[in-house]
Amino acid sequence: MIWKILTVVFLALFVISLLYNLAGFSRGVFPHPRAMTDRNQNLEEIMVSATNSDNKIALIEVDGIISSGEIDRSGVDMVQYIKDQLKMAERDTDVKAVILKVNSPGGEVLASDEINKALTKFQDQTHRPVVVSMGTLAASGGYYVSAPCRWIVANELTITGSIGVIMHGYNYRQLMDKIGIHPMVFKSGRFKDMLSGERDDKNLTPEQQRTRDEEDQMVQSLIDETFNKFKEVVKTGRTRAAQENEGQGRALVDDWQDFADGRVLSGKQALNFGFVDELGDFDTALKRAESLAKIPSASVVQYRMPVDLGSVLMRLFGKTDVPAIKVDLGVDLPKLEAGRLYFIAPMTVLH
Repeated sequence: MIWKILTVVFLALFVISLLYNLAGFSRGVFPHPRAMTDRNQNLEEIMVSATNSDNKIALIEVDGIISSGEIDRSGVDMVQYIKDQLKMAERDTDVKAVILKVNSPGGEVLASDEINKALTKFQDQTHRPVVVSMGTLAASGGYYVSAPCRWIVANELTITGSIGVIMHGYNYRQLMDKIGIHPMVFKSGRFKDMLSGERDDKNLTPEQQRTRDEEDQMVQSLIDETFNKFKEVVKTGRTRAAQENEGQGRALVDDWQDFADGRVLSGKQALNFGFVDELGDFDTALKRAESLAKIPSASVVQYRMPVDLGSVLMRLFGKTDVPAIKVDLGVDLPKLEAGRLYFIAPMTVLH
């Protein structure tokens, strides 16, 4: 019986491989007039919506937790994937603008900053506008990557803002004491184990308390430095956009920093404070991109990883995670690693 099952599986894989190879061959021999494949980045252009115009607008998505790690079993890195898409858009002279579709609560500080810089570089080098279309959630790091863009469109019910930095961790020493586990630590300096979750924070000697106070000051200094960077990115991006838009969009209000304290904002509130330029949906962003690019219409394209037998096998037989108990809350909560800085909204609103 097992051999019959294996035979069916391998036959199915063979058929899939044959079909994809035939599809690849047909694309090579009879290429679609609008089809384009970037062999270096291994991406291919997909038509999302077509018009009679040769002009294109590239659609790039920032979806989910922003990280520099793998986003799925195929081993694709989110930051590099976005950079590769921007490179393809840059090389195609028919691409007149980019729409950045953001639906993210934020994520890693470094990953958000790299995407931010890639978008800034794209606009500087190509002089083509990037228009943000905010989805349900575009907060913290989701706003950080939006800030350098020429125009930001949000739905009035979009959750955005949450301008701030967080470092997360647990102290589990009391649990260790209850089950009789005592850590043995050898370190080269008195700060080497700072942020360790197994340290005893009770019954500290005066010297240990001074060390803890100094550690708190160092961590808070790091948080403040990163937070100031966030505010600088917002101020620089929105000021530049206001100048380039020549009064068409919204400028930051004078007291905007009073609202950059980690609070979440609705799209309507963000518009009032100058964090976004316009209320609307994806179609609004598309029309705005065409207007800023000074074109009457454009086809919308995306750049995606081509599906082949290798990627199918990777998804089927890729990394095997260790079985774990998972509580289904109806939403995948972000996994914050201790000791890492994050631009991330601390909440998710569900209806």
